[in-house]
Amino acid sequence: MAVKKVEKTEKVVKPKTAKVAKPKAEKVVKAAKKVVKKEVAPVAVEKVAAVPVVKEKVAKKIAGVYFYAVGRRKTSVAQVRLYENDKATENDIIINDKKLKDYFPTISLQNNLLSPLKAVGMHNKFSMTVLVRGGGVTGQVEAVRLGIARALVVFNAELKKTLKDLGLMTRDAREVERKKAGLKKARKAPQWAKR
Repeated sequence: MAVKKVEKTEKVVKPKTAKVAKPKAEKVVKAAKKVVKKEVAPVAVEKVAAVPVVKEKVAKKIAGVYFYAVGRRKTSVAQVRLYENDKATENDIIINDKKLKDYFPTISLQNNLLSPLKAVGMHNKFSMTVLVRGGGVTGQVEAVRLGIARALVVFNAELKKTLKDLGLMTRDAREVERKKAGLKKARKAPQWAKR
Protein backbone atom coordinates (compact mmCIF):
# COMPACT_ATOMS: atom_id res chain seq x y z
CA MET A 1 0.00 0.00 0.00
CA ALA A 2 1.13 3.45 -0.84
CA VAL A 3 1.36 5.88 2.00
CA LYS A 4 0.73 9.49 1.29
CA LYS A 5 3.01 11.98 2.83
CA VAL A 6 1.25 14.81 4.53
CA GLU A 7 3.10 18.06 4.73
CA LYS A 8 2.30 20.45 7.50
CA THR A 9 2.03 24.09 6.61
CA GLU A 10 2.30 26.79 9.15
CA LYS A 11 0.23 29.91 9.01
CA VAL A 12 2.10 33.14 8.88
CA VAL A 13 0.51 35.59 11.25
CA LYS A 14 0.97 39.21 10.36
CA PRO A 15 1.04 41.69 13.18
CA LYS A 16 -1.99 43.92 13.34
CA THR A 17 -1.38 47.45 12.28
CA ALA A 18 -3.05 50.38 13.88
CA LYS A 19 -6.02 51.72 11.99
CA VAL A 20 -5.57 55.18 10.59
CA ALA A 21 -8.59 57.40 11.18
CA LYS A 22 -9.97 59.11 8.13
CA PRO A 23 -9.99 62.89 8.28
CA LYS A 24 -13.37 64.35 9.06
CA ALA A 25 -14.98 67.49 7.75
CA GLU A 26 -13.64 69.60 10.59
CA LYS A 27 -10.13 70.84 11.37
CA VAL A 28 -8.68 70.83 14.85
CA VAL A 29 -6.53 73.81 15.76
CA LYS A 30 -4.58 73.56 19.03
CA ALA A 31 -3.99 76.69 21.02
CA ALA A 32 -2.50 76.98 24.49
CA LYS A 33 -4.14 74.02 26.22
CA LYS A 34 -7.45 74.79 24.51
CA VAL A 35 -8.92 72.79 21.73
CA VAL A 36 -10.83 74.94 19.28
CA LYS A 37 -12.89 73.19 16.63
CA LYS A 38 -13.19 75.06 13.43
CA GLU A 39 -15.90 73.93 11.00
CA VAL A 40 -15.24 73.89 7.31
CA ALA A 41 -17.80 75.81 5.29
CA PRO A 42 -20.04 73.47 3.28
CA VAL A 43 -19.54 73.47 -0.46
CA ALA A 44 -22.43 75.00 -2.34
CA VAL A 45 -24.02 72.50 -4.72
CA GLU A 46 -26.12 73.83 -7.53
CA LYS A 47 -29.21 71.85 -8.35
CA VAL A 48 -29.74 71.39 -12.04
CA ALA A 49 -33.38 71.35 -13.01
CA ALA A 50 -34.41 68.27 -14.95
CA VAL A 51 -35.14 69.11 -18.55
CA PRO A 52 -38.44 67.51 -19.54
CA VAL A 53 -38.42 65.51 -22.74
CA VAL A 54 -40.98 67.05 -25.04
CA LYS A 55 -42.40 64.89 -27.78
CA GLU A 56 -42.49 66.67 -31.08
CA LYS A 57 -45.96 68.02 -31.61
CA VAL A 58 -47.13 69.65 -34.76
CA ALA A 59 -47.74 73.22 -33.71
CA LYS A 60 -49.38 74.10 -36.99
CA LYS A 61 -53.04 74.94 -36.46
CA ILE A 62 -55.22 74.87 -39.54
CA ALA A 63 -57.88 77.55 -39.68
CA GLY A 64 -60.74 78.10 -42.06
CA VAL A 65 -63.84 76.34 -43.30
CA TYR A 66 -63.80 72.60 -42.79
CA PHE A 67 -65.97 69.57 -43.51
CA TYR A 68 -66.60 67.47 -40.39
CA ALA A 69 -67.51 63.82 -39.93
CA VAL A 70 -67.19 61.03 -37.36
CA GLY A 71 -66.01 57.50 -38.14
CA ARG A 72 -66.15 54.44 -35.90
CA ARG A 73 -64.69 50.93 -35.97
CA LYS A 74 -64.56 48.37 -33.12
CA THR A 75 -63.99 50.61 -30.08
CA SER A 76 -62.28 53.46 -31.97
CA VAL A 77 -63.88 56.83 -32.63
CA ALA A 78 -62.35 59.34 -35.07
CA GLN A 79 -63.36 62.97 -35.53
CA VAL A 80 -62.21 64.18 -38.95
CA ARG A 81 -61.98 67.74 -40.27
CA LEU A 82 -61.14 68.27 -43.95
CA TYR A 83 -59.82 71.66 -45.09
CA GLU A 84 -59.62 72.56 -48.78
CA ASN A 85 -55.99 73.03 -49.80
CA ASP A 86 -54.81 72.66 -53.39
CA LYS A 87 -51.16 72.28 -52.37
CA ALA A 88 -51.65 69.75 -49.58
CA THR A 89 -49.07 67.06 -48.88
CA GLU A 90 -48.99 64.11 -46.49
CA ASN A 91 -47.41 66.43 -43.90
CA ASP A 92 -50.71 68.35 -43.82
CA ILE A 93 -52.50 65.32 -42.38
CA ILE A 94 -52.35 65.71 -38.61
CA ILE A 95 -53.57 62.89 -36.36
CA ASN A 96 -53.63 63.51 -32.60
CA ASP A 97 -51.10 66.37 -33.01
CA LYS A 98 -48.68 64.16 -34.97
CA LYS A 99 -47.93 63.80 -38.65
CA LEU A 100 -49.43 60.86 -40.53
CA LYS A 101 -46.08 59.06 -40.91
CA ASP A 102 -45.34 59.40 -37.19
CA TYR A 103 -48.73 58.18 -35.97
CA PHE A 104 -49.23 55.37 -38.52
CA PRO A 105 -45.68 54.40 -39.58
CA THR A 106 -46.43 51.47 -41.91
CA ILE A 107 -47.26 52.08 -45.56
CA SER A 108 -50.19 49.64 -45.56
CA LEU A 109 -51.90 51.60 -42.77
CA GLN A 110 -51.27 54.90 -44.58
CA ASN A 111 -52.67 53.54 -47.85
CA ASN A 112 -55.74 52.15 -46.06
CA LEU A 113 -56.36 55.54 -44.42
CA LEU A 114 -55.96 57.52 -47.66
CA SER A 115 -58.00 55.14 -49.85
CA PRO A 116 -61.19 57.32 -49.89
CA LEU A 117 -59.20 60.34 -51.11
CA LYS A 118 -57.41 58.29 -53.78
CA ALA A 119 -60.69 56.68 -54.91
CA VAL A 120 -62.22 60.04 -55.84
CA GLY A 121 -58.97 61.57 -57.12
CA MET A 122 -58.59 64.18 -54.36
CA HIS A 123 -55.40 62.87 -52.78
CA ASN A 124 -53.62 66.25 -52.66
CA LYS A 125 -56.68 68.50 -52.40
CA PHE A 126 -57.25 68.47 -48.61
CA SER A 127 -55.43 69.17 -45.38
CA MET A 128 -56.94 67.42 -42.39
CA THR A 129 -56.88 67.21 -38.64
CA VAL A 130 -58.03 64.06 -36.89
CA LEU A 131 -58.73 63.30 -33.25
CA VAL A 132 -58.94 59.54 -32.74
CA ARG A 133 -59.37 57.63 -29.47
CA GLY A 134 -59.83 54.06 -28.31
CA GLY A 135 -59.07 50.66 -29.77
CA GLY A 136 -55.93 49.51 -31.52
CA VAL A 137 -54.07 50.55 -34.62
CA THR A 138 -56.29 48.78 -37.16
CA GLY A 139 -59.50 50.00 -35.55
CA GLN A 140 -58.20 53.55 -35.48
CA VAL A 141 -57.13 53.47 -39.15
CA GLU A 142 -60.50 52.14 -40.29
CA ALA A 143 -62.35 54.66 -38.10
CA VAL A 144 -60.38 57.52 -39.69
CA ARG A 145 -61.01 56.05 -43.17
CA LEU A 146 -64.79 56.03 -42.58
CA GLY A 147 -64.61 59.58 -41.19
CA ILE A 148 -62.75 60.79 -44.30
CA ALA A 149 -65.30 59.13 -46.59
CA ARG A 150 -68.21 60.73 -44.72
CA ALA A 151 -66.51 64.15 -44.74
CA LEU A 152 -66.01 63.88 -48.52
CA VAL A 153 -69.75 63.27 -48.90
CA VAL A 154 -70.41 66.41 -46.81
CA PHE A 155 -68.05 68.26 -49.17
CA ASN A 156 -69.71 66.89 -52.33
CA ALA A 157 -72.78 64.61 -52.22
CA GLU A 158 -72.08 63.30 -55.75
CA LEU A 159 -69.07 61.35 -54.43
CA LYS A 160 -71.29 59.08 -52.33
CA LYS A 161 -72.03 56.55 -55.09
CA THR A 162 -68.34 56.06 -55.92
CA LEU A 163 -67.38 55.62 -52.27
CA LYS A 164 -70.32 53.33 -51.54
CA ASP A 165 -69.52 51.06 -54.50
CA LEU A 166 -66.01 50.57 -53.06
CA GLY A 167 -67.44 49.78 -49.60
CA LEU A 168 -65.91 52.84 -47.97
CA MET A 169 -69.21 54.29 -46.70
CA THR A 170 -70.27 51.20 -44.74
CA ARG A 171 -69.68 51.16 -41.00
CA ASP A 172 -68.10 47.80 -40.12
CA ALA A 173 -70.31 46.67 -37.23
CA ARG A 174 -68.19 43.70 -36.15
CA GLU A 175 -67.11 44.03 -32.54
CA VAL A 176 -65.69 41.69 -29.90
CA GLU A 177 -68.30 39.33 -28.48
CA ARG A 178 -68.62 39.51 -24.71
CA LYS A 179 -67.37 36.75 -22.42
CA LYS A 180 -70.03 34.43 -20.96
CA ALA A 181 -70.24 33.08 -17.42
CA GLY A 182 -68.88 29.54 -17.09
CA LEU A 183 -66.90 29.77 -20.33
CA LYS A 184 -63.25 30.64 -20.87
CA LYS A 185 -63.92 33.17 -23.63
CA ALA A 186 -67.01 34.19 -25.60
CA ARG A 187 -67.60 30.63 -26.85
CA LYS A 188 -64.66 28.49 -25.73
CA ALA A 189 -65.82 26.09 -23.01
CA PRO A 190 -63.72 24.15 -20.53
CA GLN A 191 -63.05 20.50 -21.42
CA TRP A 192 -66.12 18.29 -20.89
CA ALA A 193 -65.75 14.95 -19.14
CA LYS A 194 -68.46 12.28 -19.24
CA ARG A 195 -67.74 10.93 -15.76
